[in-house]
Amino acid sequence: MTLIPAELEELTAAAQKWADSDPDPDTVRQLRTLLRTIADGTDDAAAAASAELADRFAGTLEFGTAGLRAELGAGPNRMNRVVVRRTAAGIASFLQDTAGENWTPSAVIGYDARYKSRDFALETAAVFGAAGIETFLLPCTLPTPLLAYAVRALDTDAGVMVTASHNPAADNGYKVYLGGRTVKGPGRGAQIVTPYDAEIAARIDYSVPLSSIDLAPDGYTEVSESLIADYIGAVDRLMHAEGYPERDLDIVLTPMHGVGGETMSSVLRGAGFTSVTLVPEQALPDPDFPTVAFPNPEEPGALDLALKLAVERNADLVLANDPDADRAAVAAKDPATGEWRMLRGDEVGALLGRHIARRIAAGRWKVRGEKTRNGVVFANSIVSSRLLARIAEAAGFEHQETLTGFKWISRVPKLTYGYEEALGYCVAPGLVRDKDGISAGVLIAELAASLKAAGRTLFDELDELALQHGLHQSDQLSVRVQNLGLRTEMMQRLREFPPTSFAGSPVATAVDLSEGAGGLPPTDGLRYITEDNTRVIIRPSGTEPKLKCYLEVIEPVGSAADLPAARANARATLDAVLADVRTALGL
Repeated sequence: MTLIPAELEELTAAAQKWADSDPDPDTVRQLRTLLRTIADGTDDAAAAASAELADRFAGTLEFGTAGLRAELGAGPNRMNRVVVRRTAAGIASFLQDTAGENWTPSAVIGYDARYKSRDFALETAAVFGAAGIETFLLPCTLPTPLLAYAVRALDTDAGVMVTASHNPAADNGYKVYLGGRTVKGPGRGAQIVTPYDAEIAARIDYSVPLSSIDLAPDGYTEVSESLIADYIGAVDRLMHAEGYPERDLDIVLTPMHGVGGETMSSVLRGAGFTSVTLVPEQALPDPDFPTVAFPNPEEPGALDLALKLAVERNADLVLANDPDADRAAVAAKDPATGEWRMLRGDEVGALLGRHIARRIAAGRWKVRGEKTRNGVVFANSIVSSRLLARIAEAAGFEHQETLTGFKWISRVPKLTYGYEEALGYCVAPGLVRDKDGISAGVLIAELAASLKAAGRTLFDELDELALQHGLHQSDQLSVRVQNLGLRTEMMQRLREFPPTSFAGSPVATAVDLSEGAGGLPPTDGLRYITEDNTRVIIRPSGTEPKLKCYLEVIEPVGSAADLPAARANARATLDAVLADVRTALGL
């Protein structure tokens, strides 16, 4: 981009002012280097530096239901200590305003091993402490589920987790939970939703000098490591159920260079799984994520090292967590092909749902502290498979559908189990009111071990589900964009020129989710269901620069002999739907 002299002068003045007050020498150095290049560099270098500076100062990061998440760097449009300090001050103001008289609000803060995560956590603690908030800091780098557990275990009014989850190495982020006395009902201990995000955002003030935000560098209490042991013990107690003693399973585990390896290994050992091998290249936290292009188990190639090790060991199961361990991926050898493959999130979601349903029916699963099947509620997001609803109906349970994101799933009243297709599973909402890749991973290991003892596999379970409820097969198309405006353009194109059919089946219902649907809050998305019950949902991602398209077809299956043909038909239909979606998006 080319800036006129007045724009460039205004931009450099803003950058200089930022650098003069920025408490982080690393980001100060970034700005000063850009300013020197603009003043003294070659024409090309100065132009590139001007464009970079303009992007860093192109507005401020928007605080929303996903908190904050962006590339690290100096400027209001990046993740840095200045942005974190102002955000923490806004959260502190919200907590103090909510507290009223005779109530000292409290908060717990956690952080992962990404660049600047501990710095951002300490910055937040210093702001909270100076604001009179009773502040707790987790003792070391830990998974996000530990922070979500701590919010409930310590009964704090808020929780902050510094993490960018599965985003690229250059990013960091900031998740906010509310609990204690700030939120009533099933949302206690869950991530924020509207209107809390807007109430906090309204208190984040960039107009006041940074120096006006008081700091108390020692104004926090470090949480005892016994909290970690309490979490591990609580998860293990989920697994120790009479009738499921089998633990003969060889597991390959990868934390994907994240912070879940030690905790996940401890939980597996505590649950009786003694043959667990960590992928050595990915076992320890590394903020550069050197062996993967994107530290997300869903991305192509992310599990290559784990699968290679599984083949070498002739293992039974691969478990993978994303870097903050709130998601879990599962891979196993498919007997039909003899090849290892990663199970789709919808497949794992259905397997966990059926496993929990069976344990409830057998009286071996505690629902809100009691062994009962009354008031059981399963839930999943609107973009996840419709199979869980059929599993719940067959078991006599209630099922609810929510908007995308665990901030919504976790708020379902009387939730017993919930999942979303993006590898997120909540198997113990009484412990963690969020997705938890650790407890979900151990429960999948329990299922796989019990099946192995009976001479069966996870794929046999999936076949049984297809025979009982029809073959539910799903796929996705993710369109990554450099300019977020392209997502808006594609959504507008769909609204102006709506598709009339997918894979030759006419669209029977088309719902604009921005207008609300089925009692759900409005969200930017479109849902199409065709006459043959194929479903297509298209929405912008809330955490990544992507437009995401979710497809599902349902094929009836009369007998086991029909399964190969049903799978081939479903795959052909999905391929045709994918082609139609690309055409509708103008790709």
